[in-house]
Amino acid sequence: MQVEVSQFTEGTKENALRPNGMSESLIKYDARQKERASLQVTELVDAIKDPKPNDKKTSISLGVAKPVGPSGPKKAPDLQGLSVVQPHISRETRSAHFRLLDVPEANSHRESIGKRNRSSGFFSFLGLDKLAGKGNQQDVAEYIEPEILMTKDEDSSEASFELDKARLREIRRGIDLATTLERIEKNFVITDPRLPDNPIIFASDNFLELTEYSREEILGRNCRFLQGPDTNRETVKQIRDAIDNEREITVQLLNYTKTGRSFWNLFHLQPMRDHKGELQYFTGVQLDGTEYLEPLTRRLSQQIASEGAKIIRETATNVNDALRELPDANVQIEDLWRIHSKLVLPKPHKINNDSWRIIRKIHASGEKVRLKHFRPLRPLGYGDTGSVHLVELRGTGEIFAMKAMEKSIMVKRNKVHRICAEREILGLMDHPFLPTLYASFETRTHVCLITDFCSGGELFMLLDSQPKKVFREEGARFYAAEVVIALEYLHCQGVIYRDLKPENILLQKDGHVMLSDFDLSYLTSSEPRLVIPPIPRGKKNKRKNVPPPIFRAEPVASCNSFVGTEEYIAPEVVTGAGHNSSVDWWALGILLYEMLYGRTPFRGKTRQKTFANVLHKDLTFPRRIPTSLAARQLINGLLQKDPESRLGTEGGANEVKNHPFFHGINWTLIRCMRPPSLDIPVSFTGSEIEGEADEDLEWDDFEADNPIEYF
Repeated sequence: MQVEVSQFTEGTKENALRPNGMSESLIKYDARQKERASLQVTELVDAIKDPKPNDKKTSISLGVAKPVGPSGPKKAPDLQGLSVVQPHISRETRSAHFRLLDVPEANSHRESIGKRNRSSGFFSFLGLDKLAGKGNQQDVAEYIEPEILMTKDEDSSEASFELDKARLREIRRGIDLATTLERIEKNFVITDPRLPDNPIIFASDNFLELTEYSREEILGRNCRFLQGPDTNRETVKQIRDAIDNEREITVQLLNYTKTGRSFWNLFHLQPMRDHKGELQYFTGVQLDGTEYLEPLTRRLSQQIASEGAKIIRETATNVNDALRELPDANVQIEDLWRIHSKLVLPKPHKINNDSWRIIRKIHASGEKVRLKHFRPLRPLGYGDTGSVHLVELRGTGEIFAMKAMEKSIMVKRNKVHRICAEREILGLMDHPFLPTLYASFETRTHVCLITDFCSGGELFMLLDSQPKKVFREEGARFYAAEVVIALEYLHCQGVIYRDLKPENILLQKDGHVMLSDFDLSYLTSSEPRLVIPPIPRGKKNKRKNVPPPIFRAEPVASCNSFVGTEEYIAPEVVTGAGHNSSVDWWALGILLYEMLYGRTPFRGKTRQKTFANVLHKDLTFPRRIPTSLAARQLINGLLQKDPESRLGTEGGANEVKNHPFFHGINWTLIRCMRPPSLDIPVSFTGSEIEGEADEDLEWDDFEADNPIEYF
């Protein structure tokens, strides 16, 4: 069993460390494989408990649907382009409990919800885990699609199944299954020339399959183990010279697998440098060209070599780009968290609110905000990356939410870059529908973020409390509109949210929304531009009828990590085709569907079935809940499986805002709109919560009195 597992994990080298105390391996694999094994066992047990004939000859392998049946003729390797990436499908485990407080764990009150009980992402930002309008008068497009085509009967086999509580919790938990680097399905390794003998620190699964070695056998070794008796020594010398001179090179040479089988390797070596121009890593890409050797020369023809070289150079560039998402493996371990010790300064729109006035007094005294300034009121819950506490700034009565993440757990679960990105994203925000970051700091064991406390709870809890678990259309319209505004701002800042769901939509004390949890978000730059709308026919001479220019700014880069929440993940994330901000518009479609129908449209009994549904199942609307044609058309436009055809991909938020479903929303004054009347109103937590504080709760003295500061 150890041999099989260590084919894909570090095996006995899991605890091998660099001189800086960091792992020798660039990715910690054991946690991923344990989660994957757990998921497979769970699905096997479910299948035994509830056996059903498989009437559809489709299976999911690593997240991609494949037909089941006799395999066709073996095809030669495709030298014309990159293959579609197949992601890992694995079960995400919850992060360790917050250990700053020495209090016993108890069951969450959320267990009482029943069959719709799901691990909450508000209580990924705020939760309970442990105890001791005037409308625009604008023209709207006419949609000619007949209503009968938009409404279909439910497929009873898909809609009638019930999920147990464990599955209901699992299905809505944020998942982080693979980084972009892990999803590149090519033969490559990454080495670190800053370590003795330039050892391998990462190897792709394809490389392991090609060479027949396990990951345990090659991590920490130099690539010379691929050489054999007939490997050309002069070619090897050329590679060594390129390494010594920190330059790229492409060569052909004979290499050997673990069992001694030879293969003709078209090999490309490419250095990767940091932002200062210093050498960080080497990427080595292999292409097995054995099938393409010329019979006489026993080498690749010039044309094949040229085409192959183009592919492996492109792969090396993609690998280097993916590497930049991860922290430098050679950085000192304490420097990983440096961003959390940066001083947080107020942004213009909230600089004079009560919370900032009190925080600024601490700054004016010459102190930095740290753990000792806050009194714990009660633990609120846990999310994928950390725990959340309700805290009071001592002696002020001002309450905040404090998210704390344990450093050692974040390193083990490959989440350092995720939580650093969250800190950077929160530091950019200055918007009424997004959280304000008031402070961030680190202790010896944790990093902490201080943000707004939203007394209305999460939208999921509100939705769950309604009759039939749905909102009336005016309520769904209001919340969806505010989410659109928040997404528009995020995209303008270069942020792809990637985890929109009711659990991550908080309700402020005025009833308006606030998005939360950005540890799965992707930060890049944005490209602002003004779009000039076409002038309506016959109105060229009437300046008052000329529509104003439209401001658009969308994230410019795409990414390919496998993150999100199972029911909300877009098809392009599942297939590994690469994704951009259009995944947020897909998630908006799922959100609107759930608010109107009480469930998501592609939920499956297992994770693999959900992903198969996302890729292949037609969108249907149950007749039992009547909704407007405009609502169904908007959902249909947002849930186009081809992102190029999806509403919002081309025209951004403005395209979504102009949909007839939102007719009557005054976008400019949306903050002044009165939240909708609901069958069950929002339950707000008032200031009296201070009196409910557990007097036995207090921070660990060592943690509170020993902050880590750099600046």
